[in-house]
Amino acid sequence: MTKVESQASAESRHGDADDAPEAVRVAYLIGRLDRALRRHISEAVQPLGVTMQQYTALSVLARRSPQSNSQLAEKSLVSPQAANEMVKAMETKGLVERRPDPHHGRIIQIRMTEAGRRTLAECDRTVMALEGRMLESLSEAQRGAFQRHLKSSLKSLGAGLVDTD
Repeated sequence: MTKVESQASAESRHGDADDAPEAVRVAYLIGRLDRALRRHISEAVQPLGVTMQQYTALSVLARRSPQSNSQLAEKSLVSPQAANEMVKAMETKGLVERRPDPHHGRIIQIRMTEAGRRTLAECDRTVMALEGRMLESLSEAQRGAFQRHLKSSLKSLGAGLVDTD
């Protein structure tokens, strides 16, 4: 019996890994999904002139603005050093602007510009299409339940989601 035949025989006796979800750790599946999403989002927004990290930062600024560099770094899931370089690149592209905080001389506030809002809207349309493709096998009710479960999991781990309803 060849190695392939042996493996096929074992899978037929025990079921394929995809057929036995209890054998696959949820954390592993989420990690794989994270990697796949990062790759697909990066590919989707790159033609629009931004990186996935810049898209994330624009999304953060759309919800809460202005942000300091450290706040933006935390909410965009990058280091403060990476956020500083990212903001410089975004400022060069005209997507954000930096201004001194009127109440604290050492803090610089980062705000999205009108060009940033237009770019974000284009990116959102692209990413919404990607999400639609990813969730196409789920009903609307299942999509809502899936989102609630993800938010609950994030909350349980103290991940600091902006809205939890």
